[in-house]
Amino acid sequence: MSDHSEANLEAQQSAEDIRAQRLQKSARMQEAGINIYGGRVEGLSKIEDVRQAFLALPEGGEEKLHFKIAGRLMARRVMGKSLFANLKDQNGNLQLYAQQNTLGEENYKFFKELDIGDIISASGYAFRTRSGELSLHVESYELLSKILRPLPEKYHGLRDMEQRYRQRYLDLIMNDPVRRCFEMRSKIISEIRRYLEDKGFMEVETPMMQTLAGGAAAQPFKTHYNALDCTMYLRIAPELFLKRLLTGGFEKIFEIGRNFRNEGMDRRHNPEFTSLELYEAYSDCRGMMELLEDMICHVAEKTVGGLELRHADDKCISLRRPWRRVPYQDLIKEKMGADWYELDLAIQQEKARAMGLQISADMDSVTVTHEVYDRRIEGNLIQPTFVTRLPAFLVPLAKRCADAPELVDVYELIINGQEMSPGYSELNDPNEQRSRFDAQAIGCSDQEGEVDRIDEDFLCSLEYAMPPAGGLGLGIDRLIMLLTGEESIRDVILFPQMRPLK
Repeated sequence: MSDHSEANLEAQQSAEDIRAQRLQKSARMQEAGINIYGGRVEGLSKIEDVRQAFLALPEGGEEKLHFKIAGRLMARRVMGKSLFANLKDQNGNLQLYAQQNTLGEENYKFFKELDIGDIISASGYAFRTRSGELSLHVESYELLSKILRPLPEKYHGLRDMEQRYRQRYLDLIMNDPVRRCFEMRSKIISEIRRYLEDKGFMEVETPMMQTLAGGAAAQPFKTHYNALDCTMYLRIAPELFLKRLLTGGFEKIFEIGRNFRNEGMDRRHNPEFTSLELYEAYSDCRGMMELLEDMICHVAEKTVGGLELRHADDKCISLRRPWRRVPYQDLIKEKMGADWYELDLAIQQEKARAMGLQISADMDSVTVTHEVYDRRIEGNLIQPTFVTRLPAFLVPLAKRCADAPELVDVYELIINGQEMSPGYSELNDPNEQRSRFDAQAIGCSDQEGEVDRIDEDFLCSLEYAMPPAGGLGLGIDRLIMLLTGEESIRDVILFPQMRPLK
């Protein structure tokens, strides 16, 4: 029976019927003395190594190269006393050729009974078929893990997005581009670490559970710490602990880890996400822009092989330097007119409403202006753009601009219409930091009404003199979206949060 006809037959059966049949088959195999869940396999070669070794042989050479490979059986075509199959490991696939004369009647019979999806090892020698396909002539094999449930039908793959996210293991088995995306994720994070370590940065770890949800204005996840009998919060940012380390004398530090924000989900937001945060003593916002620009370009060249990135609808994003640097106010004036900041509040509100924005009568000028930026400007910044000199109310942990105290010396890096990274000249004046916290009640968004979330120990640490510093955060998930061309954050997170099935 061909592999295709097997698939059609199984498609007419329910998954539970197939599972019941495979349980019966497993029992028969075990009664015949076959261990259907094997153990360690010695002397394995990767399929890609098999290919390279075979291709390195001199043309016309008669030497037989023997290999042992392991992986998942993905296809099979039986032709009487011989069969062809396809074996897939993490990085490649190879055709298997098995004969009854080689394996013996009993072993060949059980080989024919293997199911698509079984994990096996196979030993034999490499050769080319008449059609020129590299194959392994199987001399022995071992069943390592028996599949009980049918894989999705291979001719249509696994396309249901919800099933792909809920059962990522099936997504990885059936969709090679998905697996390559997550392999790329690993390479990107490794390259970031390598780059920063080569620049003299030290990786550190700070608490994921904190008694105060500080470092950003966001709704936290709350839990209870039984041993200490106190309320704890999953961190929304590691910033305040990392700055304590600057005070302690570490001058170049970074952390890659998870943050948690109990807020909405969409194609750019997941409540659990990975970020890079780093600090460098005696630097500032400009130093952070230079570092980030160089790091992202370095990582892109090392992992995807260039600085021109293709996205949906043939959109091309170029990382070639220098990247644009533009003050926030200039972008507003480009969009709303050079006289925007001289207009009366009522006129600003009306102009914003005319653009389709939801503007209430109690919104002040700063809030109306930021609605314009947030809803009508940021999303249109496709090429890398450092937006600088933001209103102070947006960033309470940064230094004010010396020439304009209503602004802070920061940047937001926008690429493909979304924020990739904020960076600051860090505020190290404890008195101003306290007054900024008091004025803005930073992070006080607890739905239960708790508002005392000002970190007194952090303020105390500033009184021991934190050096002037530059700091930045980088959304790792969004960077991976950028470099891989994915349009949804769920496609670069192995197990995105999903509503539980009832």
